Amino acid sequence: MTNKAPWDNSSSLCSMEPTAGCSPTVPEPELYRSIQAVLPKETDHKVAPDCLNKGMLRWTLHKKVQNNPANSLSLVWVLIKELEKAERWDSRKYIIPLLHTLMYAIIQTAYIPDELYKRVYDFCKRLLTFPHPYCTVGLSYTRQIKTERFIPGLMYQRMVIAEQKLRNEHYPFQERVFVLADPEVFTDPLAQVLLGDIEASASASGGFLSPLDHMRTVVQHSIQAGLGAEQCHGMKLAQALKDMGHDVEPYFQEVLATLEQSVEEGGRGDGGTLRSRLQQLYSEIVTDTDSEPLSKGPLYDCPLPNPEMSFHLWTEELDIWRELAKWFRSSSMSDQFSLSPEQEDFELDESPDLMPSDKTRFSVMSNDSGIERDLPPTADQSPVSTLDAASLSASWEQCKSEQESSKLSRRGGIKMKPSVKDSMALMQDTLEDHASLGGGGSGGRGGRRGATLQRRAGSSAMQSPFPKQQRHLTARIVVMGDDRVLGRLAKAYYFFRKREARRLFLTMKVNLQFYYIPVCRAPTPISPVRESVHLSKGKPCTLGSYLSMVDPWYNCNIKSLGCMIPKLAKMMNPGTPKDPFVSDVISYYVRTGQQPVYFTIYFVKITFTSMTKDPVEEVFLTHLEMEFPEFKQISASVREKQKQKSSGEACGAVVSMNYKKVTLSGRDVDKGISVRMSGAQISAIPSNETEDLNCLTLTLNESPTKSKNNTVESKIRTSNIKIRSLESRSFTVTLDRDCRRIYRDVQSIEIFPCLDPGYCVQKTMRSKLNLGEDKDAGLTKYMSKGLPLPINTFAGIIN
Repeated sequence: MTNKAPWDNSSSLCSMEPTAGCSPTVPEPELYRSIQAVLPKETDHKVAPDCLNKGMLRWTLHKKVQNNPANSLSLVWVLIKELEKAERWDSRKYIIPLLHTLMYAIIQTAYIPDELYKRVYDFCKRLLTFPHPYCTVGLSYTRQIKTERFIPGLMYQRMVIAEQKLRNEHYPFQERVFVLADPEVFTDPLAQVLLGDIEASASASGGFLSPLDHMRTVVQHSIQAGLGAEQCHGMKLAQALKDMGHDVEPYFQEVLATLEQSVEEGGRGDGGTLRSRLQQLYSEIVTDTDSEPLSKGPLYDCPLPNPEMSFHLWTEELDIWRELAKWFRSSSMSDQFSLSPEQEDFELDESPDLMPSDKTRFSVMSNDSGIERDLPPTADQSPVSTLDAASLSASWEQCKSEQESSKLSRRGGIKMKPSVKDSMALMQDTLEDHASLGGGGSGGRGGRRGATLQRRAGSSAMQSPFPKQQRHLTARIVVMGDDRVLGRLAKAYYFFRKREARRLFLTMKVNLQFYYIPVCRAPTPISPVRESVHLSKGKPCTLGSYLSMVDPWYNCNIKSLGCMIPKLAKMMNPGTPKDPFVSDVISYYVRTGQQPVYFTIYFVKITFTSMTKDPVEEVFLTHLEMEFPEFKQISASVREKQKQKSSGEACGAVVSMNYKKVTLSGRDVDKGISVRMSGAQISAIPSNETEDLNCLTLTLNESPTKSKNNTVESKIRTSNIKIRSLESRSFTVTLDRDCRRIYRDVQSIEIFPCLDPGYCVQKTMRSKLNLGEDKDAGLTKYMSKGLPLPINTFAGIIN
């Protein structure tokens, strides 16, 4: 008698030989070797990024099991065994990669026995006793598995409905992926390759998948997941659904209503009612097209389609918030929301006056008193609450024609101050993050000064005591490029929050999630002189390197993807059919990368030497460089020789620096010094694990010197700083290494963390009530004052 593995049910799931819609069965040893090859190793972060192909190996592993239910079920069994082994051996570095791979396989597996569900659930529940981030990821997956065990197929069904925008009355949530690529990195050939990859992900068998195709996959997967191979013949069901044509939609709505009703009932009972209803629907579908008696047979796999994506080159003309507003209006759920006339007018013809690159706005003298009785009797006083795309366009044309004819048109007035409800919606995310992290704590990393020195990480919505407002739309914004595109994202996000504080529109309706794929421009042959200048500016993807350092699974799948994209562009021939790779990895990233790492957005006020030039208010995320142009051409060796000859006096201009020095003890010290320097680098991203502090690090171009009995440290860690030139010389400021954000003839700069507009709104409202200015009261004591930019990863920060 031969020993048989408990998961070797290929005879009841799918035959060993490849059949229609199935790939050959993969043996267990091969699956085990593939999993071992995918797992991150201790030395991975020390290897050159272009040598890391684990992202490709992970993609290949999922492709092996994608088209065969037997392979998928075998993979789930092997993965849970590996997770339990990692738990016994205390190999925590493998837990999160294996767990993400396991959950991604569970969603797509045609049928999972209850025994396996229980085993996965018990493991995830044991993770709740682990430190952060394992307990956070474990809690999220514990809840999902508990629901999926009693309502099989629910995760797949909801994911397809939300990502493919399938119209229904039971599950109103929708998601969309916006891919924003930096045109400085993605030149025309590279952009065309990426666009072709995204378009290929939306097609199957040479044609694009229609909503009916997605409805068929939902019905197929839900029935198979609930009944299994003993009560369902997958091949017959797939053929029956294909022959139905448009008649499949009523069955899709019925399956959806059945599963959602089970969710409302809380999964009570043994699932017999759910299986009974699914069996009834299966009988109706198959017997309508096949007179043969129903019998068990192999299951038919339904690969999870990639979410709907839109690709954009982030040029100066692209306003991502207008793109979100267009998607919000065009979504099938927009008719469920009531938009005020002020919000409609705001998005149509008014540019936010906070943006430096806005178009010119013209002021028009109004003779309208604003009193309703002063209007002519023929004036229309009934505003339209909701508009579709056609009516919006018609309304815009009508407004232009009325303006040209100088006719008075009453429009919605600007709300000068937000209501209490609007203010609460804007503060909601800040309140949740601050409460869950223990009053601005470290998210599991300890320390009294968590908001300053310890970077926050991890999803906090699950732990927040504040009720979360339900937002039916989720926009997943994926930016691709180097630090420059992240600086633009931080700037756009900051001004978006300021605009929302003035006039709320998207905050209450759309949930924003940010993702980052570091991609550097391909190196070009340059002269040795230019090469030394280029290297002095540092790595172009410092934030991506940091995320790779703290999250090994991000390093394996996302950072390596950025290194492979330029190579894939060279290997791919235009016009040849290919499997989408980049879009598959993006899909995996946005679905499983739900643990954000928070990066502080820093505000900088720039004052110029010219008295006629107004100061500029800017923001940066990763890096600020200041340099005096007259000392730029002096090499480091020349500066060092001049320093030795002048008995320790550095080369450069004299500047004064006033800053708040931060320490691990939390006892900040105000310091002021004068120093001679040719330039300095201010970095907000640590370069290694030993300096992983959430603060600014200022590094002078010169070596440490002494000035007026004060020792100038080589690295100054500070939370805010003010630098002013004491001579007639001016300096140049570059933000986030972006040549489009260079400011010349600068006299002084002042840097400090950005204040969250929600906090400012609450502070203003409190000051009007005479509750005191210098003491937090009410909701402000629960809030974090700073405005962080959350970048989603797979695990957050792993110590």
